[in-house]
Amino acid sequence: MIIPEKLVVGDKIGIISTARKITIEELKPPIKTLESWGLKVVLGANLFQEDDQFSGTVDQRTNDLQIMIDDNSIKAILCARGGYGTVQIIDAINFTNLKKNSKWIVGYSDATVLHSHLNNLGMASLHATMPINFEGNTNESLWSLKNALFGNLNNVECKAHPLNKFGKIEGDVVGGNLSILYSLLGSSSDIDTIGKILFIEDLDEYLYHIDRMMMNLKRNGIFGNLKGLIIGGMSDMNDNSIPFGKTAEQIILDYTKGYDFPICFGFPAGHLADNRCLILGINSILEICENGVSLSQE
Repeated sequence: MIIPEKLVVGDKIGIISTARKITIEELKPPIKTLESWGLKVVLGANLFQEDDQFSGTVDQRTNDLQIMIDDNSIKAILCARGGYGTVQIIDAINFTNLKKNSKWIVGYSDATVLHSHLNNLGMASLHATMPINFEGNTNESLWSLKNALFGNLNNVECKAHPLNKFGKIEGDVVGGNLSILYSLLGSSSDIDTIGKILFIEDLDEYLYHIDRMMMNLKRNGIFGNLKGLIIGGMSDMNDNSIPFGKTAEQIILDYTKGYDFPICFGFPAGHLADNRCLILGINSILEICENGVSLSQE
């Protein structure tokens, strides 16, 4: 696995949007935060373009990401926000220079397309909060991103959950947004979970669709060779007029109870204010016990 070098004060970082549009006013506060970390922010040339809901056309968004990848002076690339659109550009991106001159690509939600694709190419990435969310994030969320970027110890701990399955395991963490992982099945960006610790989270989904997605992942053999499973935020779930009858967490447990790997629920990552950074693609130690959960990543 290719692991990018840690950042140092004075490094340049790029901000682009592979998905939904954003304004300079929305970015002023997070830029100030990044500059307070000693980083120099470079904005994508087309970042503030608009094409209906998107941050520019497919070509404009593709060009912004490609330019940031090919510019060796840029040491990390932050996706400004999520939404939808990354899958429209993923097949047009040339990652050759990223393999030669690695740099962190950072984001969550729709950026799961990038994380999954990069993992298949043997490159680590950061599942972490994005600039659009900085103002609403906890200090712990922002510090975890800073720690990961600057190469500091990135350990995450959380409280015990009544649905947890205990155990201590070691393996690479992969994953991201459940809906995106579901949409990538069968494509060249489909995630490899064999011998891995899978992380999933989601937002604003109907409970029956959580069931549908979990069924599809199971039928595709995603759970068959897992080392462990981490469930992040399952936020703002929806139900029909006739209740589905289970929470998102109960649905997930139903589809995984036949396997013997440890499972952590309520992990602080995803569409949450306390969205901790996960380093995807590196060896990690996950311990789930009666007193709580710890994930150690170095």
